[in-house]
Amino acid sequence: MNFKQILFRDNRTLEFSKPTIMGIINLTDDSFFDGGRFTNDQEVIDYADKMISQGASILDIGAMSTKPFSTEIDSNEEWERLEKIIATLRKKFPETIISIDTYRAEVAKRSIAAGADIINDISGGEMDKGMISLIAKLNVPYILTHMQGTPKNMQQNPHYNNIFEEIFTFFSVKLKQLKDLGYSSTTILDPGFGFGKTVEHNYFLLNSLKKFKELNCPILVGVSRKSMINKVLNTTPAEALNGTSVLNTISLLNGADILRVHDVAQAREAVELVGFYNKCQNL
Repeated sequence: MNFKQILFRDNRTLEFSKPTIMGIINLTDDSFFDGGRFTNDQEVIDYADKMISQGASILDIGAMSTKPFSTEIDSNEEWERLEKIIATLRKKFPETIISIDTYRAEVAKRSIAAGADIINDISGGEMDKGMISLIAKLNVPYILTHMQGTPKNMQQNPHYNNIFEEIFTFFSVKLKQLKDLGYSSTTILDPGFGFGKTVEHNYFLLNSLKKFKELNCPILVGVSRKSMINKVLNTTPAEALNGTSVLNTISLLNGADILRVHDVAQAREAVELVGFYNKCQNL
């Protein structure tokens, strides 16, 4: 791993001396786990404050559900949900990194202008063909996620001939596109657990995580309370905290640099325990 930190526009940095925790804040009413959690802006601020105090370095804010079979809202409604919250969180928590979960280039552009730091694009530039060129122009950190299909159809019989090779190639092509456009910021790679994958695909990717290190980018893992846990354990998202901790631990052992989670305190414990475990291998 040659990368040591992400540098942001105002000279803030995100260090990778140990894995980083990204806390999920959904401003939606239909997210698969925590939709409808917030009824006003103060509740969002309080929740963000709690996540930061528990150890989140990044807040990932989404205004449109991308769960399987979800329905799009229009870009104006998505931006209306985001606009005030971005400005408020930026002012309230000036040192915290703000990520915006959107696949729309226009929403991404507005979000960065409003004070966001990272764009988290679940489609890897496939659902809005203007996204890659915009990211290169803005030169801001970008979470490049692999997804087969769209949220409406991604879980309808996903198929691969060689899932690792296909995702590795997808990442490689997108990284070259960004480089050719003069991009010099940091791309974070997310294999897209649950985004156009069967349960078996997800666990195969989890086992193959270290191989993506060849691309010399930070690796993000987002498995928090997902169906890849619930379908194996016959649980619901509300019951999936322990399963999430288990998979977060496996992810860290396999090289994850960022954990995207609903439950920050438990993820921080996983980071600390795995870090101590790794340290003790050198005695």
